[in-house]
Amino acid sequence: MVGMTGIGPVAWPPTPIRTERLVLRASEARDRSAFVELLASAEAHVYLGGPRPRDELERELPEVPGQWPGCFVVDLDGAMIGRVLLRRSVEHHRPVVVGNADLGYQFLPRAWGFGYATEACAAALDWFDRVLPGEPVMLTTQSANATSMRLAAKLGFTEVERFDAWDAEQWLGARPPSTPSA
Repeated sequence: MVGMTGIGPVAWPPTPIRTERLVLRASEARDRSAFVELLASAEAHVYLGGPRPRDELERELPEVPGQWPGCFVVDLDGAMIGRVLLRRSVEHHRPVVVGNADLGYQFLPRAWGFGYATEACAAALDWFDRVLPGEPVMLTTQSANATSMRLAAKLGFTEVERFDAWDAEQWLGARPPSTPSA
């Protein structure tokens, strides 16, 4: 697919992105059970409004979930452990975000604490910088989510503002645009 909805005019899906331990790739049918597990996980949704019911997910998720431009499956040793999302924000509680690229991520609880989120998000941001140089990236998380706040800092995001939404204080960070190499 060309004309990446929500990000820009890039080919999708891209060639899989390989890091030292992970592969970022397009979703496949074999990922469906991991998507169900992730979206139904109470632990993974503490700061995201709560999990969805497993039976609802089993009924509603397509055979190949997450098949849209900007959704990378994070694969460890042939199995999905999470996802990284890069998409253009179309609406938000704060106008500063509208139209900017937005980074999101979710990992299965069993994958927490190993640095996979940092590795995967850094690889996705490097890819983004290559295909859309000069574009800033935004990230929103609940300020109570200390783990996500640390990850944002590691990835180079700095605070733009805090605001209340979804019954909690939110942190909005920005990552400056990459400078194209000469």
